[in-house]
Amino acid sequence: MAASTQSPAPPGAIERRAPRAAQSWARACIAVAVTIAVFGAVLSTGVFGPDASRIIANLGLFLAALGASAACLFRAARFGGRMRAGWAIIGLGALSWSVGRVLAFRLETSTGTVPLPSEADFGYQGMVLLTTVGLLVLPVAAQTLANRARSVLDGLMVAASLLLMASYVVYEPIFEAGVANVRGLLVNLWYPVGDVVIVTILVYMLALQRRQGSGLARLALVGAGIAAFTVSDIGFAYLNMHSAYSSGGAIDVGWFAGFLLILLAAAKPAGTYPDAGSDAADSRPFGVLLPYVAVLAALVVSVIWFLRTGQSSAFTSYTRSAIILLIVGRQLLTLLENRSLTGNLETRVADRTAELSSSEQRFHSLVQHSSDVVTVVGTDAEVLYQSESVQRVFGYSPGLLTGRRLTSLLEPAAAARLAGALRSVTERPHATTMLELTVPHRDRRLRQAEITITNLLDDPNVGGLVLNTRDISERKELQEQLVHEAYHDALTQLANRALFRERVSAALDQRRADDDVTVLFLDLDGFKEVNDSLGHIAGDQLLVQVAERLSTSVRSGDVVARFGGDEFAVLISSPLGAGEAELVAQRIVDGLHEPFLVDARTLHVRGSIGLASYTTLAGGEDSGNAEQLMRNADLAMYKAKGTGGSSFASYDPRMLAGLVERLELEADLRLALDRNELRVHYQPTIDMVDSRVVGFEALVRWQHPTRGMISPLDFIPIAEATGLIVPLGRWVLTEACRQAVEWAKRDNQRPIKMAVNVSVRQFDRSDLPTVVREVLTETGMPADQLCLEMTESVLMTDTEENLAQLVRLKALGVTLAIDDFGTGYSSLAYLRRFPVDMLKIDRSFIERLGEQTDDTALASTIVQLGQSLGMTTVAEGIEEYGQLAALRDMGCTFAQGFYFSRPVPAGEAGRLLPQGADAAVA
Repeated sequence: MAASTQSPAPPGAIERRAPRAAQSWARACIAVAVTIAVFGAVLSTGVFGPDASRIIANLGLFLAALGASAACLFRAARFGGRMRAGWAIIGLGALSWSVGRVLAFRLETSTGTVPLPSEADFGYQGMVLLTTVGLLVLPVAAQTLANRARSVLDGLMVAASLLLMASYVVYEPIFEAGVANVRGLLVNLWYPVGDVVIVTILVYMLALQRRQGSGLARLALVGAGIAAFTVSDIGFAYLNMHSAYSSGGAIDVGWFAGFLLILLAAAKPAGTYPDAGSDAADSRPFGVLLPYVAVLAALVVSVIWFLRTGQSSAFTSYTRSAIILLIVGRQLLTLLENRSLTGNLETRVADRTAELSSSEQRFHSLVQHSSDVVTVVGTDAEVLYQSESVQRVFGYSPGLLTGRRLTSLLEPAAAARLAGALRSVTERPHATTMLELTVPHRDRRLRQAEITITNLLDDPNVGGLVLNTRDISERKELQEQLVHEAYHDALTQLANRALFRERVSAALDQRRADDDVTVLFLDLDGFKEVNDSLGHIAGDQLLVQVAERLSTSVRSGDVVARFGGDEFAVLISSPLGAGEAELVAQRIVDGLHEPFLVDARTLHVRGSIGLASYTTLAGGEDSGNAEQLMRNADLAMYKAKGTGGSSFASYDPRMLAGLVERLELEADLRLALDRNELRVHYQPTIDMVDSRVVGFEALVRWQHPTRGMISPLDFIPIAEATGLIVPLGRWVLTEACRQAVEWAKRDNQRPIKMAVNVSVRQFDRSDLPTVVREVLTETGMPADQLCLEMTESVLMTDTEENLAQLVRLKALGVTLAIDDFGTGYSSLAYLRRFPVDMLKIDRSFIERLGEQTDDTALASTIVQLGQSLGMTTVAEGIEEYGQLAALRDMGCTFAQGFYFSRPVPAGEAGRLLPQGADAAVA
């Protein structure tokens, strides 16, 4: 049938709606039954008189026909395609009958009789025609040719049987009585004949639908309605031929009931009840027996008629002959169909047998060639069946194992575990358990096996415990390899941080009262230079040799680990107070003094070691924390590195306090810019010739709200390490340029020279020239009055990148200076390549000037070097007049130092500008 055009409701909504629809339709069925009973009682008894009965009959039939028409049209609106057209035409047929009834009532009211034929018969006959067309339009299930032929024969048998019964009950008496009005006779006979046609169509459709449940109940209700029509039409024809019919009699009940049954068919909700044909097994007897029931009914009527009259007409004889021929044809068709079904069944049985045989062969092949070894044993572990795959997996032939106890092949411990597993599933049908065992191979190799045991003792096809055994030796080896890789360093094969932490935790948990647990943290000194100069391959080779040397320096029970890079750790468990950890640390330091040979090169590296023992944690809430112990060793390592390296240092709780203070200082420094806590102090630069103040160096200071003035030596390294030096440096640059421009506007002259330090971290950023240009533009500072100072490390690291940066800065017009010159490792070649304008002599060379020392010669050499390269020189750290005099004799250009002025705030520095060096000294 055609699908409904409505959108499908959600499953939950359908489940909620179905019970309500079923209840509503059940109530409608009860109401229809009650209405028919009341209507029949009123018309049969005539309790209200003939006139009232006629009015009730005509009104009831009109309303019933109109209601059936409305229900059919409403049903049509809920479908599409042929389903909609079929129900719409059936609805129009009921509407046509209601029109005919109105016309008949008008004629009966005006003339007192309804002639035959009359205009009302057009409406009645219209229903027969439209109902027939509507039923033929309704879609039916597609069937095979044999099923279609059997359905046609079924319909013809039912039609012939109904015609035969009608001929006995209606036509024979009519022909015997004789009729003068031939047209009236034809119209009179049209109604029962039309009903027979409709019933035949319905029987045909019901037979087609017997394997398709959808719509069968509706067709059955329509059929019941037409059957009620047939009874009334037969009675109408009989009474009309005897001029005994009048509306309002019991005959009208059949038409009334027929329309209400059609109304119920149209109103039946979809899916309310399972349709009668939904199950092929249940619907088939109906389709098979219905034609024979009709033939049997016709036979009974024929016998009764013959016993009463002793006569038989030619029509009835021909009809009986046709029925017999139809029965024979149907039986022949059934016989042919049964033979076809038998052949198909035999073919299917043969195909199924072949399929089962193939499946059995396939299963047998899969079992024999499976990677799993299938074994069936009894409750005593005796082998009842053994698949051939056991020879490929474990080297045993199946015949060797069959009949033997499987536990006899295993070691005692493995045999006991297997026997216990077998017992655990024996009392539970279909129970399953799994275990891993060591199984000996026939060649005496031990293999790891995973065994799944299933209890199939109750299965008659098995009758034992099924063991599916799989060799997982390779998987175990892979797992062990993955675990090793997860807990060991790939380069040195030492333990990694994760494994080392677990070992430290285990050592702390297992520590006795008189034991100590110590962690040594080692960091190589000079390893970065090896990596940078010789490459990472050479660095990796060096690390492997360091790992080997560490392993030979520790005791047999100690754990050596590599955390990554050049960081190593050692775990030592020893008696309290034995000092063994210090002895191991000293052996490691001494062992690293020996040179390493890498790619025919002799390399020297040193190590800084930090020691942290359990005793430093005793009494603390983190005394069992491995991370705490490892962190303490790390802190102690930095202490050892700070003393010059190539040594070891033990953890002291004050180191943690220093770290906490550093972290707090770092957190405060991140907020210092936002809180406006930073200040810029200015130290004047003096011209050696005329003692004028020619410029200032901008130096940052931090006015902490609680700690007071914090030295740059305390917070600048933190800013360098955390990257805060980048925003801090921009702020100092902006503030210094702004102050220089402000002084120039105050004195109505060109801004003086302003020197600002630039960090290596700032050079690491490619946007440094852009930042400088933006600051110059923002403050109005002339580029040639800005001097950027950098240390020699800028020349030594990332040479090409930093050279490009310096070239871009020089293009802006700023002056470039090397600060603390003489303390680094820059060569003359670097000085010639880089666009440097000024050398600032480090204060360490100034301290002993005036004495006959090497520092005097070095300072003089730097001055001469600057002069030869066309650079100006600035001496830093001048604190005495003798130093100043010596530098003047050398020809140094400019001077800075406490002798002239300490770094002072902007207000004080501004007063030094017009007064010169003498005022500064004063």
